[in-house]
Amino acid sequence: MSTLLIEGGHRLQGRLAVGGNKNAALPLLAACLLTDDECVLTNVPRIGDVDVMVGLLQHLGAEVQGLGTTTLRVRAAKLSTCEADRALVGRLRGSVLLLGPLLARFGRARIAPPGGDFPARRTIATHLEALRALGARTVEDEEPGHVLEAPDGLHPASMYLDEASVTGTETALLAAAGASGATEIRHAAAEPHVVELCQFLRKMGAEVEGEGSSRIRIAGTARLRGAEHELGGDYIEAGSWAVVAAITGGEVAIEGAREEDLEVVSSVLQRMSVVCGMRDGVFTVEPSRPKRLRRITTGIWPGFPSDFVSLVTVLATQAEGRTLVHDWMYELRLFALEQLSGMGADVFLVDAHRVSVTGPTKLKGGRTLDSRDLRSGMSLIAAGLAADGQTRVAPLETVERGYSQLVERLETLGAKVSREQS
Repeated sequence: MSTLLIEGGHRLQGRLAVGGNKNAALPLLAACLLTDDECVLTNVPRIGDVDVMVGLLQHLGAEVQGLGTTTLRVRAAKLSTCEADRALVGRLRGSVLLLGPLLARFGRARIAPPGGDFPARRTIATHLEALRALGARTVEDEEPGHVLEAPDGLHPASMYLDEASVTGTETALLAAAGASGATEIRHAAAEPHVVELCQFLRKMGAEVEGEGSSRIRIAGTARLRGAEHELGGDYIEAGSWAVVAAITGGEVAIEGAREEDLEVVSSVLQRMSVVCGMRDGVFTVEPSRPKRLRRITTGIWPGFPSDFVSLVTVLATQAEGRTLVHDWMYELRLFALEQLSGMGADVFLVDAHRVSVTGPTKLKGGRTLDSRDLRSGMSLIAAGLAADGQTRVAPLETVERGYSQLVERLETLGAKVSREQS
């Protein structure tokens, strides 16, 4: 396990480029299982979650070339099993994305309970209902997990998702791509990574319409072909660096993300009087004096993403006035609040979904913070960067699941950080 040692009080300054979208990489890798042909993915982020998904593909029998680089070549000509590696599944919630391709290839799929951040509190009921609509049936099994069968193959369907779940929509798309005929998915998620999966499936030979809207139509086929795809820039990573820059009063230029994707974050930053914006394809954050917002509320795309709740809460501790942060989607995003209180932040938990933050307050270091989940972990690093004194954040590997070369990039921007092994 690694610990990040942070000496706070230094403004971040400099320039960086974000990698490919983490949340697109996982479903695109799963989609490679739908064909015997080689698929090539470029601009793949070099992060922990991608490494785990690649390990899952290899365990199933796929050949993967380019490990440790941003270009991966995947060929799943001879899959050897329909059961995903239990240990790896326990580390990655995105492993649920394997169910559709495995059902399409084998007519059967088995995965252990998916892991990731707080797995016991995040259901995959929407995913399973989508697969049942496409002809899969649940098989009772003594071991924990999920076993599904489609002995007569998957078939097209018309379905309404009970929530606009991103991975639920992707699960339905992956399964429908392997079913001959037209499927319609209503109340579908519209995030950029869902759009990327639709684009990739179209390159593989599926007919797809409506991506980016709440109604997607996909006509699959039993014989999909190989395809190449360059991943778009990760707007969540770009937005994270933008918020971290604002928290430290820094000046950072961020390349690689699209302006329309970043608007969900930049609009909130600008309303908090953070000087930022896109110019010639580069998103810049300038030294600012943040001010409070009466309320920041999460929403389904293109609303303010729940992934940014922890980071914007830390920013609110450095903003003048009182801000109410309301995440109606999840309770777990507020995990870091108790630790922020221990650093001297003026935060008040209104209920499981709302927190009131009054600033600006000078945060105090001298603590070891628990990065229990990916996004909260990044927010605690941001708090450490803004705090007086030294702060430790562990385990660092949790944050590195979604942020490539994290320590090196922080150092490039002038942060005083180091990695400690234990």
